Amino acid sequence: MKNKEIKILLSAPRGFCAGVERAIEIVEKAIKKYGIPVYVRHEIVHNKFVVDDLKKKGAIFVEELEEIKDKTRPVIFSAHGVPKKVPSDAENYKMTYVDATCPLVSKVHREAENLHKSGYHLILIGHQNHPEVVGTMGQLPEGSIDLIQDEDEAKKYEFKEKKNLAFVTQTTLSVDDTKNIIDILKDRFPGIREPHKEDICYATTNRQLAVKNIAKNCDIFFVIGSRNSSNSVRLVEVAKKSGCNNAHLIHSQSKIPYDLIEKSKTIGISSGASAPEILVSNFLNELKNKFTVNIEEIEIILPPLAFILIAACLMLSKLPIMFKSNRLLQAATSASITAFGNPVPAFETITSS
Repeated sequence: MKNKEIKILLSAPRGFCAGVERAIEIVEKAIKKYGIPVYVRHEIVHNKFVVDDLKKKGAIFVEELEEIKDKTRPVIFSAHGVPKKVPSDAENYKMTYVDATCPLVSKVHREAENLHKSGYHLILIGHQNHPEVVGTMGQLPEGSIDLIQDEDEAKKYEFKEKKNLAFVTQTTLSVDDTKNIIDILKDRFPGIREPHKEDICYATTNRQLAVKNIAKNCDIFFVIGSRNSSNSVRLVEVAKKSGCNNAHLIHSQSKIPYDLIEKSKTIGISSGASAPEILVSNFLNELKNKFTVNIEEIEIILPPLAFILIAACLMLSKLPIMFKSNRLLQAATSASITAFGNPVPAFETITSS
């Protein structure tokens, strides 16, 4: 097979977003400050390689606070966000906790809260049981927010209350699918209020655009990412809808389908926002061992506003992380990003004494 020559179109941008880098850094700095073990509620990001690496460094992952036997140890909340009950429970346990929620997810939380306070009934467009969805719905009282997952549910949704309707979305959805759902809701409920700024994060949007840009030119497409990574799964769907029906997710337990690659001339490759670049490099090296490869990186040209948003995300991810022992809320750093609407806390740590 070594004589077989294939062309690889490497999608860019791809891989880690600023929110993921920030969350991982928070865990690493917490370990450095507090020593081991440091607990993390849920996977800090949805990638087995990242989680396993942090386990080696001294992080212990749990699904609920009740699983933590030594409650004198700090706990970190994942990048996906948590329901309001979780930090409240941590305070009741007198635990030190660090919030690694992505600032763009926090923005959706504040948006939902503000709309609820203004008398709106909320619709959340997202995927049931995804941690981000659980966290967003958990910001509001039960019964004040409904979940819609697809176009069919949007068509069947019934709302007979006298309250006004508004919607927010999960940050890692398919841009096109979400637009279709929103169009249905707007058609059925003309007065429905939409977010001041789009909720789907820019890292999700630009990675989907990059995949769209090359998928139609590929015989087969691979997305490097975990099965429970929403944005990775969406990239596979985008590739299929954009002209490459032969699209696959490459996760930790995947076997590379060399038989399919053997039949292909052009291969597209991207990676989810929680997948480190080393996984892409490892995948490319496996292909190089079997084939003669010609790699071309295709990067989408971003509009001027995109650079402002990216710079803002990078600023959030690189702000110094500080820890303060105080039972009251301590905002270690905060940044106000005009493009994202309300100011978003860049990092928060809370210690219950």
